[in-house]
Amino acid sequence: MKVSLAKHMVGKGVSPVVGKEDGMVIKTETALGRFVAKTRELFAQEPDLAKRWEKLTPILSELLADPEVQRSSKQWPDCVVKDGRAENLLFYEDPDYGFAVNGLTKLPNIHGRIHDHAHIYTLYGVLDGTETIERYKRLDDGSKPDYAEVQLDGSFVVGPGDVDLVPPHQIHTEQSGEERTVAVIIRSEKSGGFLQGRYEPDTNRYYQGYGPRQTPTEM
Repeated sequence: MKVSLAKHMVGKGVSPVVGKEDGMVIKTETALGRFVAKTRELFAQEPDLAKRWEKLTPILSELLADPEVQRSSKQWPDCVVKDGRAENLLFYEDPDYGFAVNGLTKLPNIHGRIHDHAHIYTLYGVLDGTETIERYKRLDDGSKPDYAEVQLDGSFVVGPGDVDLVPPHQIHTEQSGEERTVAVIIRSEKSGGFLQGRYEPDTNRYYQGYGPRQTPTEM
């Protein structure tokens, strides 16, 4: 599958990759451009979704280790919760495979609500700061409307360079540490256009809501 090209070159001798968002042109000489090219190559070669996302982990690790990305992340704007919805920075959305490259900045000591990502795969890579990730398991069969029994199934701490794979429908939450957390998130589909599960263990309430708002931003 060929990479979609812009109508004109971006920089002498540089072939751009065009995302779905208007004006979202990625130079292949940048860290993001190299990541996109390697990801597209992997997706073309590996049809099995589970294996595809496992194999993507070292490619994301390479992006996280890039000094260019580490420097630029210091200037990424703060992600703001608005009308009950989180915010993600949108760096790229692939026109052929649909995967999205997001950025996230989070203030210290923020405990997110317990949720799932519905049908999509997610790779969560930490650039700066630390987070505690909690995994939950569902105990009921899902037959009762607006109801879910979930139980903490484990937790672990991630820091700079760590990558966490979140498969479809996995119930989880994150809590930021004592300093600002910055992450790069790769999703199999851009969030915000479909409903995701929300869980409240204290009352066993279950409901659905839309995922993060997407704000196009240069990495």
